[in-house]
Amino acid sequence: MDPGTRSPLLDLFRRGEVSREVRLLAAQGALVSRAHEQLALLVMLSTDPDPEVVSTAHATLDRLPVPALRAFLGRGDVSDEIRAFFSARGVEPGDAPTPEVEDSLLDATGQAEPDEATDSTPLASLPILDKMRLAIKGSREQRAQLIRDSNKLVAAAVLSSPKLTDAEVESFTKMGNVSEEVLRTIGTNRGWLKNYGVALGLTRNPKTPPALSMQLMHRLNERDVKMLTTDRNVPEVLRLAARKMLVKGLK
Repeated sequence: MDPGTRSPLLDLFRRGEVSREVRLLAAQGALVSRAHEQLALLVMLSTDPDPEVVSTAHATLDRLPVPALRAFLGRGDVSDEIRAFFSARGVEPGDAPTPEVEDSLLDATGQAEPDEATDSTPLASLPILDKMRLAIKGSREQRAQLIRDSNKLVAAAVLSSPKLTDAEVESFTKMGNVSEEVLRTIGTNRGWLKNYGVALGLTRNPKTPPALSMQLMHRLNERDVKMLTTDRNVPEVLRLAARKMLVKGLK
């Protein structure tokens, strides 16, 4: 079932790109430390092709504390699909919703915030679950490291963090050591593309898929398009397209 909630992390599950082992962890409610993703994953996995994942997700759903769940469902940022799912299970939104600045439901389900010990541990040596929790709840500096992690679940968790800012996303587009998947995800997010610096950073990053760079080039001003014509770091096809665009604009 589609929970009607989108994030880079949820999209990986939606596309079927997550292993059975990780889906089982998510079905236990142990994969993420943010209530939105946690509930959306449980809703999604309640109809997973794997029977064990389904039974585990339903067992976790049964353990959710009803008062905290009702308060969370009353928030304005919860999708209609998630409300309908829990309504079918006999749980309706409460009259006193959880404040939108807090995810108190996480405390009720046993999820912990990143602690000082985890914070001082080299990120590369952390288990994937700890990396993902730091990606969502950690510091700006930690996100800047974890966005380059080879595990796409970790990078997707960074891009799903409620603490992520437009300035951080723009800085990611200028990195030479992030994956093509990260750049593609950023480049298909309409909200982030409203930031001119994000569009420019993606267009000038040699790892951005050329088809995406060609689309984004049309968002740039004439000065930046002209710079692309001589930028040896971008693919030749993009330089040629920039030249053609300038010539066409001068006619």
